Amino acid sequence: MRILFSANVLLLSLLAASSAHAWGAEGHRLIGEMAEAQLTPAARAEVTRLLAAEPGATMASVSTWADQIRSPETAPWHYVNPPPGDCSYERGRDCEDGQCAVEAVREQVTILKSGASDAQRLTALKWVIHLAGDIHQPLHAGFKGDKGGNLYQVRAFGRGTNLHSLWDGALIRNRAAGIDALRVDASTYGAAAPAAPQPAAWAIESCKVVSSPGFYPDGRFIEQSYIDQWDPVLVARLKSAAQRLAATLNDALR
Repeated sequence: MRILFSANVLLLSLLAASSAHAWGAEGHRLIGEMAEAQLTPAARAEVTRLLAAEPGATMASVSTWADQIRSPETAPWHYVNPPPGDCSYERGRDCEDGQCAVEAVREQVTILKSGASDAQRLTALKWVIHLAGDIHQPLHAGFKGDKGGNLYQVRAFGRGTNLHSLWDGALIRNRAAGIDALRVDASTYGAAAPAAPQPAAWAIESCKVVSSPGFYPDGRFIEQSYIDQWDPVLVARLKSAAQRLAATLNDALR
C-alpha cells in the first residue's frame, strides 16, 4: 500500500510538473487587460494593428497563447532557475544556450522592435505578453531541485496539489470576491513598481519571494494564515507584471 501511494504521488508530481502554466488563464488575462490600459497612444496603435490579423483579439485574449502552443523546444522559455540561496542572474549559469524566460523576453522584444514581418512581430508580441506574466509568478524563478515548487506537495482548499499550482491559479480562483475584486486590488494596490523593461530584475524579485521565510509552508497544509500572509504579494506581482509589460511595449513600440 505504501509503495502504491508513493508511486501515485510521484505520478501526480510528474504530471503537475509537465502541465503547470504560470498564473493560469485568469492571471494572464488580468495582466494583459491591465497592461493594455497603460499603453501609450503609439504603442496601443501598433498593438491594435498587429492584433488585427486575428479578428477580435486583445492582449488579454492572446495572453495564454504561449501555453496553448507549448512544446519541448519552448518549455524552458517559461521559467528561469537561479541556484538556491543566490537570487542573482547570470546567463551562463542560469540560462544555458539562452533558453530561459529572461533571454526569451529579450529576444522577442528585439524581434518586436525590428523590421521583421508583421506575422513575426505578432508572434513576438504574444510571447512578450505571456512571458512578462510568467516571470512575475514567483515560482517561475524558483529552484530546479523541486521544479519550481511542482514537486512540493501541499493540501489546499480541500484537495491535494503542489505549491506551483497553488500560485498558478488556486490562490486566484479561491480568492474572496473573485476576479473582479482582484482586478480592483491589483489596479490600486500600493505604489507603482519600477517599470523598466528589465526581465532579469523581474526574475530576481520573484526568486527573493520564493526564498522568503514561510513561502514554503511548514506541514504542507495551506491554512488561512498562509493565504492572508501572501495575498498582498500575489496582488503586487500581478500589478507589477502589468506595469512592466506595458512599459516594455511602450519602449519597444515608440
